Amino acid sequence: MLINIINHPDVTVEIDKDLKKFSTMRLDARGDLITVKSVEGLKTALKTLTENKIQYRALGWGANMLLPVVAERPYIQLDFEFDRSIFDVARTEYILPASISLATLTSHANKFGLKGWEVFTGIPASLGGAIFMNAGTNLGEIGSVVKEVKLITKNGEEKIVIIDKGSFSYRHNHFVDNGDVIYEVKLVHFGQDEAISKKIREYLEMRTRTQPLKEWTCGCIFKNHEDTVRGLSRAGLFIDILGLKGLTINNLQISPKHANFMENRGESTYEDVLQMITVLQKEMKLQFGVSFETEVEY
Repeated sequence: MLINIINHPDVTVEIDKDLKKFSTMRLDARGDLITVKSVEGLKTALKTLTENKIQYRALGWGANMLLPVVAERPYIQLDFEFDRSIFDVARTEYILPASISLATLTSHANKFGLKGWEVFTGIPASLGGAIFMNAGTNLGEIGSVVKEVKLITKNGEEKIVIIDKGSFSYRHNHFVDNGDVIYEVKLVHFGQDEAISKKIREYLEMRTRTQPLKEWTCGCIFKNHEDTVRGLSRAGLFIDILGLKGLTINNLQISPKHANFMENRGESTYEDVLQMITVLQKEMKLQFGVSFETEVEY
């Protein structure tokens, strides 16, 4: 049994745990949760799972993931302690745990006007999860301020990645292999500018007006489509043109605020979301001839 095979004081295993609160969409979900509090604990956990042929998934804030009703593989969540005095002053670079929230970093950027950090304003995610998918906004992508990433491989070995121009693309990284877990990140910025604080505040206000930030969602469902002929096609705009804002399946609805978001209005299920994704993909392909890839992972 999983609870008996991982033996390390910094690793806690919970079997058949209610995982509803571990996803920003709050879908009913259960599964085994492995909480890790140190690098050595992470090395032990991953190596042990691999040796026992147990597949696993890293779970950050669950902001860009749909958790199934019953998970077939355990989730790994990092809960590393670190010295928060690093945020007392502005620094040229920051060494941070992957488990820290982007909201904490945005608050620091707002206080000291860190240029470049405005790109992840308002994204409800952990640092590691955001880097995994190269999260971004209309202001840019987080990959632009990442200098170095430390991971543990599925065999329990440490891997250090120095970021270069080929490390990221739109909503993708090109250095995390299957089974790797990001645990530490080195971030930089492009100097200090008082105008950044205003930019962050204005962008947060705009997102509050135009996106359902107070609802249970998993962020944008679809990636925008990049076409060499048409340019960038926005999924939300296409869904809006189709008149599908407010479309409901059981207690799941397409947000009236932003058509690329789905809101859990009650007891929505994993299957409801998959059904809605299928409907939207078929309609957009039929009406516009464009295939939209999902941004959310499931």
